[in-house]
Parts: sequence; C-alpha cells; structure tokens
Amino acid sequence: MTWSPAADRNKEAILDVLTSVLPERAAVLEIASGTGQHAAHFAAARPGWSWQPTDGDPHALGTIASHVAALGNVRPPLLLDVLTVPWPESLDRFDAVFCANMLHIAEWDTCAALMSGAARHLVRGGALVVYGPYVVDGEPMAASNTAFDADLRRRNPAWGLRRLGAVVEEAERAGLALERRFDMPANNLTVVFRRPTS
Repeated sequence: MTWSPAADRNKEAILDVLTSVLPERAAVLEIASGTGQHAAHFAAARPGWSWQPTDGDPHALGTIASHVAALGNVRPPLLLDVLTVPWPESLDRFDAVFCANMLHIAEWDTCAALMSGAARHLVRGGALVVYGPYVVDGEPMAASNTAFDADLRRRNPAWGLRRLGAVVEEAERAGLALERRFDMPANNLTVVFRRPTS
C-alpha cells in the first residue's frame, strides 16, 4: 500500500482546520487525493462527513480504495482530471471541496480549473479549502520553501510554488471569496474560499 510520510505528518493540523470550517455533517469532494491517507483519516475522525475522493491518475484509485475500504462514509474514488471541462456529471453539489498539495506540482492552468470546478459543484455558502506552500507578497519566504520551489522548477519548469495573490485572483474570477488563511506547520498554508450565499 502506497504511503506518504508528508500526508501522515500534516493530517492532524489539516483536520483541525477542516473541523473549524465545516459543519458536523457535510459532503466533501477531495481533489487530487493521492494515496487516500487524508480521506481515510478525516472520514474516520468525522463520521458525519461524507467523503468523495478523486484523482487524475488512474493508478492512484486502487491505493485510495485500499486506504478507505473500511469506512462507510467514503464513496468509491473517482477519476477526475481538473482540466476536463465540465467535471463528471455524476458529481453532486458539495458542502466543501478540499485540495492539498496539487497547485505547485501541476501546470498553472489547473488553478483556474480547480476554482471554476469548485464554484460549479459547491452549494451556496460552501467552502473550498486548499492546502500547500505558497509565495506570499510582502512576506519573507522560508529557506525550505525557496529550496523546494527551485527543486520543483528543475524537475518541471511549469511547476513551482504559486503566488497566493494570483491564486486568490483566480478564485475571485470564479466567484469565490477569500475567507481566511491559516498558517500551518512546515511553512504551509491552508486557504479557505467561500461561495457566496446569494
């Protein structure tokens, strides 16, 4: 079974944020679920949440399924490439969309695609919760993030840490409003956007 040490390290901190942002009962769509460790941990900790994992890599679906197999509140994982427009018709409306560590290891176009897709599939008042490292204008960048950004760009020039301001602009263009930013361990951020209620 595939295992991500990073997902294991950050799961409790992210769960704390999700618990503060989401109601006790919520339907959540996860984008780029990866190994499925987050889905398994969050759904086990919050049985009132119904979790829909997805990933753009078909090879990831089996790993996700194995991590969440014992949980009745996790739906079978779906193949979802955020750049596919529209997203699958089988997707319902969700109280929240969650995405961790995708934007910096994907082409920039995925940011706009994530925002517009989330806006289409969120209920009114629903939240988009995005986790990862960012470049924040006017704030010094941690040495570890600078090194990580350089490594990503060496591996693929289209990758790299994104400017938080640019991400917020894409969200606003899709009709989502920045609600709050949470500072997280290891120089990461969780950023919450909200679909307006009217």
